[in-house]
Amino acid sequence: MSTPVISVDNLSYRYPDGTAALEAVSLHIHPGERLALLGPNGAGKTTLILHMNGIHMPQTGSISVSGVLLDNSSVMDIRRRVGVVFQDPDDQLFMTTVRRDVEFGPRNLGLEGAELEARVDAALEAVGVADLADRPPNHLSFGQKRRVAIAGILAMEPDIIVLDEPTANLDPASRSELTALLDDLDITQLIVTHDLLYANEVCDRAVILNEGRVVADDDIGTILRDDELLAKHRLALPKGVRI
Repeated sequence: MSTPVISVDNLSYRYPDGTAALEAVSLHIHPGERLALLGPNGAGKTTLILHMNGIHMPQTGSISVSGVLLDNSSVMDIRRRVGVVFQDPDDQLFMTTVRRDVEFGPRNLGLEGAELEARVDAALEAVGVADLADRPPNHLSFGQKRRVAIAGILAMEPDIIVLDEPTANLDPASRSELTALLDDLDITQLIVTHDLLYANEVCDRAVILNEGRVVADDDIGTILRDDELLAKHRLALPKGVRI
């Protein structure tokens, strides 16, 4: 068995007011997997992914990324290994051009010259926005901004890419383009979404998180065909759709 890209073991976390956000969560993601993280609002999904790249630190339990234990000494290494694409790309794009945005991360790792240029060019090409390299990000469509945000993460060459609600605010054409893009990426993916049809299109496995606990972990088809399970955790396919 390969070393998991992400190992979450018995992770619990409470906010300062005492609210339990995560309760004894255990979850392993292996290289090449495409995992959907599902659950209603307030289930703890965002808290979990913020632990995965060291924004939150474990209070009890542990997280390892490719065998590296998350702690104060490893947090910068962990953040390089776990690339998070947030729901709103404007939270990630802040430089004057697309190229400058995409090169920001690897430049901070110390890359420069031809190596940096090659890394950025490869990331832009991978998401189909090489022709936008000199454009200001604020002049792009929402779908183009999302692609640029993904390129900025890919340029860091992470072990896993985490996408938070990647289809939010996308029109049908942009959604289809994003599906094709992610399908072509040779990287482990964790996709946090309420869009169950999209999860079924791009993921092999699904985990349902509710009230801070893992309540289901199975192949995606098995989970999406379990109407009782979905209803219990406030999830639903579009009316009339069967998997």
